Amino acid sequence: MVMTNVVNVDEASILRKSVMDSRAIIADILSNDVLEKGDSELLAELRNFANGSRRIGYHIVHICTEMEPLVSIGSLASYITGLSRALQRKGHVVEVILPKYSCLKVDEVQCLQEIKAESYSYFNGQLYGNKIWTGVIYGIGVTLIEPLYLSFFTRDSVYGYSDDFERFIYFSRASLDYLVKSGKKPDVIHVHNWETSVVGPLFWDIFVKQGLERTRILLTCHDLKSQNPAQPDKLALCGLDPARLHRPDRLQDNLKSPLINLLKGGVVYSNKVIIMSSLHSKGRILCNFGHGLETTLELHKEKLLVAPPGLSSKWDPCKDIFLPKTYSAGNMEGKIFCKFALQERLSLPVDVSAVLVGCIFEELSDTDRSTIKRIVWSTGKKGIQFVFLRMDKQRHDRVLESFLEEIKDENVRFISRDDEALSHLILAGSDIMLCPLHDAMHQVPLKALKYGAAPITIISDEDRLRHHADHEQLITSTLGDMSISQAIDELISNPSKWKRRLSEVMEKDFSWDWDCSDLHISAYAAVRTM
Repeated sequence: MVMTNVVNVDEASILRKSVMDSRAIIADILSNDVLEKGDSELLAELRNFANGSRRIGYHIVHICTEMEPLVSIGSLASYITGLSRALQRKGHVVEVILPKYSCLKVDEVQCLQEIKAESYSYFNGQLYGNKIWTGVIYGIGVTLIEPLYLSFFTRDSVYGYSDDFERFIYFSRASLDYLVKSGKKPDVIHVHNWETSVVGPLFWDIFVKQGLERTRILLTCHDLKSQNPAQPDKLALCGLDPARLHRPDRLQDNLKSPLINLLKGGVVYSNKVIIMSSLHSKGRILCNFGHGLETTLELHKEKLLVAPPGLSSKWDPCKDIFLPKTYSAGNMEGKIFCKFALQERLSLPVDVSAVLVGCIFEELSDTDRSTIKRIVWSTGKKGIQFVFLRMDKQRHDRVLESFLEEIKDENVRFISRDDEALSHLILAGSDIMLCPLHDAMHQVPLKALKYGAAPITIISDEDRLRHHADHEQLITSTLGDMSISQAIDELISNPSKWKRRLSEVMEKDFSWDWDCSDLHISAYAAVRTM
């Protein structure tokens, strides 16, 4: 409305604050009929609502590249939607800014409309026009940015192009230009991965003095391995000074000093950094899993937090539509039925008393493969059943496939396809789930616990597989720090005790409303005091 001059910036700020202070979701305040009206009618409704607001919540704006159900490539998409919905249920106002990809599922957006106003963004020495679209998904305000004269997002895929650096710094700059033009003054701008990390230096070097003095920046890293270093002079494309930023304490890449690293810049220029992981502790990330950013993370460790992801409601054995029979912690009969169904589907010997070990992954390291080989060889004579599902229809794990061909064990199955229904059945039918160390996408440990299977991380450490450290407090009291051999022995020797222990863990809340959203709210509160 500010961009179309229906309301001035000052009144828009007051109305926005009224909604935030109410701790309400805008879709709950205004019906779809109202949302579909023109700006003047909508403005009248907002003015009427503004009188009763009292309580305080945060205004969060995500600048990101994915969001379910609009566009989903990796774990970022479910994170944005799951976290945003949880935050709004707790009284915070959340908005999401995305590129308007040609592959976007725009039918999923309610009340989608083009903003009839000029919107320009600086890039490569000149101003480029953008078309701005707004709508609502699950009560979350969504803004889509569509460049008018650049073909950055009119492509078949979201990622994987030689000009990805240019595409996403353009989008990041355009998002900040839009926030300033629209008069929005969020408490926190929340950016994600390397693709929008440039928002940090852009904000502090250019935009903070344009009405955003009280706004702060929070970065979430879903994959520290993905960094995309680039030549320093490319920073000038979005108006930044390469000479000022190509320094060891700023954006200079730690491993390739002639290059700059946007993800490093995001860490340096953000007020808080949250690393999403259900596998690694903060200490382990600082020491072993920084992918070249260890020195930067160590230097800024006081601003680092590690958060477990949440699970969407579809990952619940009580109401899982993919299972032949549902079950719960109080009634595990359905889990036995699911094991039987899994064995039948994969032509495994049907024996519900057999120990079944599942493994769902997208890629495995050489160490993971070696460890899996030792486990299969060492337990083969015990009649243990193994099901490996590689969730990737494009590539094959030739090494693991060759090994499984070599052993020719009737109790081992390897499937390579993106099969969501089968992944649900494997979780439900397995007694134990092997979990690769790099599991940003599939969240297997949390899903295993929810489905009554013991998550054991694939770690080559004196030929042992141990439960990963982050879940020790949750499951040590029930399962202990067992190797897989110990877990199998206990399951066989005392199945009732095993069932009781896992039933206790199944009752835990692993949703986005659990630890994940609480940790984010604490982070937002912390940056607001900076």
